[in-house]
Amino acid sequence: MKKNTYLMKGNEAIAEGAIRAGCKAFFGYPITPQTEIAAYMSNKMRESGGVYLQAESEISAINMVLGAAATGTRVMTSSSSPGISLKTETISYIAASDLPCVIVDIQRAGPGLGGIQPSQADYFQVVKALGHGDFYCLVYAPSGVGEAVKIIHKAFDKADQYRMPVIILADGILGQMMEPVCFDDEVKQDKLVEKNWSTSGHQEKRPPNIVNSLILNVNSLEQKIIDRFKKYEDIKLNEIMVEEYLIDDAEIVIIAYGSTARIAKTAVDSMRSNGEKIGVLRPISLWPFPDDKIEEISKKVKNILVVEMSMGQMILDVKAVVQGRCPVDFCGRTGGNVPTPTEIIDKVSSIKKED
Repeated sequence: MKKNTYLMKGNEAIAEGAIRAGCKAFFGYPITPQTEIAAYMSNKMRESGGVYLQAESEISAINMVLGAAATGTRVMTSSSSPGISLKTETISYIAASDLPCVIVDIQRAGPGLGGIQPSQADYFQVVKALGHGDFYCLVYAPSGVGEAVKIIHKAFDKADQYRMPVIILADGILGQMMEPVCFDDEVKQDKLVEKNWSTSGHQEKRPPNIVNSLILNVNSLEQKIIDRFKKYEDIKLNEIMVEEYLIDDAEIVIIAYGSTARIAKTAVDSMRSNGEKIGVLRPISLWPFPDDKIEEISKKVKNILVVEMSMGQMILDVKAVVQGRCPVDFCGRTGGNVPTPTEIIDKVSSIKKED
């Protein structure tokens, strides 16, 4: 199959990638810094045989996603931090109904309205509490535009495979930056997962399908949740994604995800040129989290440094895995400020002095 390379903004590449992954419905609402996703979909969905609708609110958009997902349609929505907060109730309903969909969060600074600059302060919300009740969503955190396109394809496939919402967690840097992206000429035509559970119209050979999240019998609800958590255990075994960068001989390993990992790599390249043994571990799946790999590293290195665009959220998961085997330090900026390679290098220098 012929491939072509385009220079594209991250938001637009994510949207194009979704279309080429077979997305047939998009419901959204504009909010900076993700508005270009909705704008691109408004121009392109009809010509690809899909449906675009700008809802009157984020709440309306996510409820439309629930309805489309129930029919078995590949459906997506996108928003930014405050908008994701508004969507969380219905995301819980989608998870409880075992429905597949893709949700893109291009994070901005908060809390509240905050600012439109990039942030990674949605980690807690997306990984830990994306709605009420016992459930998880698959969460992927790409660090580049090309990778985001690959992951959006994976997101739709995994959403269908596991019948659950999948989150793409990015930030304003990735959403607004431009990089070369390689696309296949044709929209994905692979055979999709058979959705014999969907409410896709009258079927004479089966009883009617009902999609519902209300189960009033406590034992039935408990068993339903237990069965869902068995699926989550399979996901933990099979769906962890992580990148290792120069960690084989590293004495200090930086753990960072998304855009921040790119900055960390720049710092590491500089330190390596001076003979310092530093590496980067980049979680690509934030749920499931790469516990085993972090545990393995913690047994070998002198220190771990977590770098985030927040006051420190992922660091709690890292510390929970490390369990004191080595010191875990933090370097972060918040409010829309971005850590610089120099700040990371200075933090590593201070750690080495303490040793």
